[in-house]
Amino acid sequence: MSPSRRPLYGLLAAYFVSGVGTAMSAVAIPWLVLVTTGSAASTGVVGFAQMAPYVVLQASAGPFVDRFGLRRTFLAGNLAAAAVMCTVPLLHAAGVLSVGLLAALVMAAGAVRGVADCATTPLVPPTAQAGRVPNERAVALFSGANRAAMLAGMPLAGVLIAVIGPARVVLLDGISFAAAVLILAASVPASVAATRQPAGPRSRRRYASDLAEGFRFLGADRLLIGIVVLVAITNLFDEALTSVLLPVWAHDRVHRAEALGLVGGVLGLGMLAGVGFAAWFGPRLPRRLTFTVGLVASAAPPFYALAAWTSVLPVLALCLLCGVAGGVLNPILGAVEFERIPAPLQARVLGAIKASAWLGIPFGALLGGSLTQHFGLTAALLTCGSVMLAATLAPLVFPSWRGIDRRPPTQAVSASPEYAPATH
Repeated sequence: MSPSRRPLYGLLAAYFVSGVGTAMSAVAIPWLVLVTTGSAASTGVVGFAQMAPYVVLQASAGPFVDRFGLRRTFLAGNLAAAAVMCTVPLLHAAGVLSVGLLAALVMAAGAVRGVADCATTPLVPPTAQAGRVPNERAVALFSGANRAAMLAGMPLAGVLIAVIGPARVVLLDGISFAAAVLILAASVPASVAATRQPAGPRSRRRYASDLAEGFRFLGADRLLIGIVVLVAITNLFDEALTSVLLPVWAHDRVHRAEALGLVGGVLGLGMLAGVGFAAWFGPRLPRRLTFTVGLVASAAPPFYALAAWTSVLPVLALCLLCGVAGGVLNPILGAVEFERIPAPLQARVLGAIKASAWLGIPFGALLGGSLTQHFGLTAALLTCGSVMLAATLAPLVFPSWRGIDRRPPTQAVSASPEYAPATH
């Protein structure tokens, strides 16, 4: 391994390890609630409790990350998440883990992870620059680490739930956060992860000004706004699928926890293949056409497949194809965002983008639970799939999406001619 690429590979390894634990927990926590309460609505409430603070902190932690530092924020946030998640199986073993207490714990974990993850994506450009890796390829590798983690974590969780129980699987999630801290601390030096420290005293007024600067930049770029709106809609229904609809399908129709893990794992396998395709061939493909085809082919079909089939095999086959199509999306969006956002603003703007795009995720769990509880699983799947299909046509309808294609180098320095950095 080239010494200059050690920070990038270390970041990827830490992201992968924590992602494996998170994928396992994404299976284990809904299953824990379902087998404890039998309620899809309670499952949705716990999902909301975890994601709501995550999204809020993603939106608001940018100025804090700028001052505290990318590396230190990653380490402190993941260490706190490890402590909180390891508490879940301890309380379960003691027989005192109620649904309300579980919701409170995952809420705390979501909050500290929101702060930590606000620092994670902005670590990609400096670590890639240290290894002289192009941003488009680095983003694809970063997305690939996430997809590989899903591929490994979700099927493993399905097996382990049957062997050791869902609470102990959550313990493994906590351990994975601690392992990610050790990996990043050993591989990414503080000098590589250095960011601009905003001048001036630390105060509520200055914090608000720094936060507003990130949102002002985002609001001046129509393409970034379009990306946020599209991803917010698709994330809303994706969360309904993964947090409620898919677990209920596996629990009520297939009657096997392994089915939940297999579907998630096959999606991860397909996405990993799609990310690999994007990493090597993406720079030669037309961005807008590739993105649109991948979006339409990946978003709605899984909902229709679950509504139509109770057999695992056809669902797995379709989800594999959907995963390949969906794997090309994040590398394209990540490269576009890094091209359009100046480095000193990336923690704030990327945090604002992710938080805004993830705004619907906490409500996705509630939506999935409510639709399933009141109208049944099939009606919920068909409704969500139809809205997803309509949303994926946006890049064909709105002219601002033409900006997703590559820009000449002279235009890639500034994301928007309408934006001027705020002065203090």
